[in-house]
Amino acid sequence: MAVSIEDIKKLRTMTGAGLADVKKALTEAEGDFDKAKELLRERGLAIAAKRSDRETSNGCVLVKAVDGFAAMVAVKCETDFVANGQDFIALVQDILDAAVAAKAKSLDEVKALKLANGDDAATAVQHRSGITGEKMELDGYNFLEGENVSVYDHMGKHTLATMVLLNKNNEEAGHKVAMQVAAMKPVALDEASVPQSVKDEEFNVAVQKTKEEQVEKAVVAAIKKAGINANLVDSDDHIESNINKGWLTREEADKAIEIKKTVSAEKAANLNEAMIQNIAKGRLNKFFKDNCLVEQEFQFSEGDKVNVAEWLKQQDKELKVVDYRRFTLAAE
Repeated sequence: MAVSIEDIKKLRTMTGAGLADVKKALTEAEGDFDKAKELLRERGLAIAAKRSDRETSNGCVLVKAVDGFAAMVAVKCETDFVANGQDFIALVQDILDAAVAAKAKSLDEVKALKLANGDDAATAVQHRSGITGEKMELDGYNFLEGENVSVYDHMGKHTLATMVLLNKNNEEAGHKVAMQVAAMKPVALDEASVPQSVKDEEFNVAVQKTKEEQVEKAVVAAIKKAGINANLVDSDDHIESNINKGWLTREEADKAIEIKKTVSAEKAANLNEAMIQNIAKGRLNKFFKDNCLVEQEFQFSEGDKVNVAEWLKQQDKELKVVDYRRFTLAAE
């Protein structure tokens, strides 16, 4: 049977599907809207399934706070063209609105939430995937509960969002700390919040790096003492290249190689362990200052350099960060 352009427009508005797909579904369903919608749904899910092995490097992250509950939702897709589409952003907003209304506590809860069109969130994403022809994933969810939550969508681009919970109401401070979280990507609130496994790993890396540096210093000093330019023998490739250029003799090269071998072994066997531990502890403390939110240098201070905790005290001596969340689609 023939279908009218009015019916096609109506079903397209209801489903978001393309004009050709809508017309085909209505024709096969002989004008039955419910049957046509089901046909579109089935085809969309089938298309989505075929694309399950594709990469999703774009998407949309939205954040919202209402009545002491804040949440962020991320839905990924393949291209920025789809990510910037009004229908795609509207879908993510619908999911976020449902999550905040339900005060959802996990991604699995969010996926099961019913949206206005009757679909659960996970199915709605699959259906949109079928319409666009791109793989999509409801991939990220975070929430915070409290009366003083500030939310931030970085540059309004929907690719990086943060939430910050303060112990007292201060909208300006909360907004600036939320921007700090976006810019400086802390790994923990403070030193106490860093998992022990991360502390152990960072300390072990610091110990190993310090040992390598001490050995390297001894080797460089020995090579210089032998009258050889250490920069000309810093790697096997450079040695051969510099010999070919006439900047280094074979004899000097052989001598440098022997020094590297003997001095490295001797220094590694006689390292000052107490000194190594102290330097490693210093490096671990720097890790905390660089990566713990309250210890990071505050990026939006107009005065002297201070960390986040110090800046908050300047605004109100009792003001503190209680918690934060951050989610980005970018590879960092």
